[in-house]
This record gives sequence, C-alpha cells and structure tokens, in this order.
Amino acid sequence: MKIHITIPDQRLILTDDDGAILKQCLISSARNGTGQQQGSFRTPLGRHIIRAKIGAGQPVNTVFVRRRPTGEIYTPALGRQFPKRDWILTRILWLSGCEPGYNRLGSVDTMRRYIYIHGTPDSVEMGKPGSIGCIRVANHDLLALFEKVPVGTEVDISN
Repeated sequence: MKIHITIPDQRLILTDDDGAILKQCLISSARNGTGQQQGSFRTPLGRHIIRAKIGAGQPVNTVFVRRRPTGEIYTPALGRQFPKRDWILTRILWLSGCEPGYNRLGSVDTMRRYIYIHGTPDSVEMGKPGSIGCIRVANHDLLALFEKVPVGTEVDISN
C-alpha cells in the first residue's frame, strides 16, 4: 500500500501494491506552499512513511493538541470561541521523512516539524491550500484511510 499526495491537484490517492486505487479524496495542504524548512509553515515534499497512528477509538471531531486528546469535541460553537486555533481532529497519521538532508534530520525533519495527515472541521474547504504545513483531510475520509493503512505505509508528497 502507498499514499500519493499531489499538491497541484490537492488530492490524496491510496493504492495497493499493484497500483490499483483503493481510495481518493481531496486534501488541503499548506497555504504557504511547499517547503522543507523548520518554521516555514509549508508542506514538505518527498518520500515519507507513516511513523505513528494516533487517535484510534476516539470519537469523530475529537480535538488533539500535541497529539493528545484534549477532552473536547469540535463544534462550530467551539470554533467560534477559538477562531485562531489550528484544529487537529479525529485521527492523526504522523509523517516521518525518508530522505536525509531533504526531509529527514536537521532543520528539514518532517517528523520534528510535526507534520501530519489529520482531520479538520467540516467547514474547511478541501481542494484548496489552507493549513500551516500539515495535510488536512475531511473526517469521514480520514477515518476510512486510518483503518486501511498500517504504520510504515509509504507516503509520497509531490509537486
């Protein structure tokens, strides 16, 4: 199994080992574009793996901060109460780069940048950049993806 994320198309495609498409969905990558550098608020490119899966068994719209559930369940009212929060919801697929000097180690390390594939409020427009570096996915698409992919699944993010 492999995940392909294409930034120009704002699309995630999950394929099996033979290349057959198992799932496709729209995403929302970084509003600042692509880039590897720590603090750039850009989506990193290149070969990655899913290093950790976080949130199994949590309710849909569970709010995560620093990869831990806060006890909150996102609602539009909560969103209005905290309009500046970058909402990480439902599940987290934490990415780790595979290319030393490009997206692994030093100031370009995807994992140390806390780059995830994660859920987002239903009001967030998919198919359009808007995150601060992560890959946002609609909660229903993320739940299906989370169930299908094991830790270690390859993730290729391309321009």
